[in-house]
Amino acid sequence: MDKINLDQKFSLFSEHWQPKIVAELNGQHVKLAKLEGPFVWHQHDEEDELFMVIRGQLTMELRDGNVELEEGEMLVVPRGVEHRPVAKKEVWLMMFEPASTVNTGTAGGDLTVDQPEWI
Repeated sequence: MDKINLDQKFSLFSEHWQPKIVAELNGQHVKLAKLEGPFVWHQHDEEDELFMVIRGQLTMELRDGNVELEEGEMLVVPRGVEHRPVAKKEVWLMMFEPASTVNTGTAGGDLTVDQPEWI
């Protein structure tokens, strides 16, 4: 078992919307990502997702309203709920989700990362 230092892991990459896997437990991946700007509207039919803001401020847009997340806050988006993360400035994000989860869900497109890199 090795401890994971989040600052050190975040220092290993700079690209946005490219999740990186840092751990796995019980069929779940723990992923880190840097976000900036709007993502695509999407949903996950089979998976819930947990989003935790490590640095910055994130708006999770939902069809029935937005949720504003500050550093140290998290949100669970239930399966089947359409959502779109938006970061006005760079955000460092940690996510917990089933290993099978594709970042763009049912939307697909250019931002899809089928096989996230382990760091």
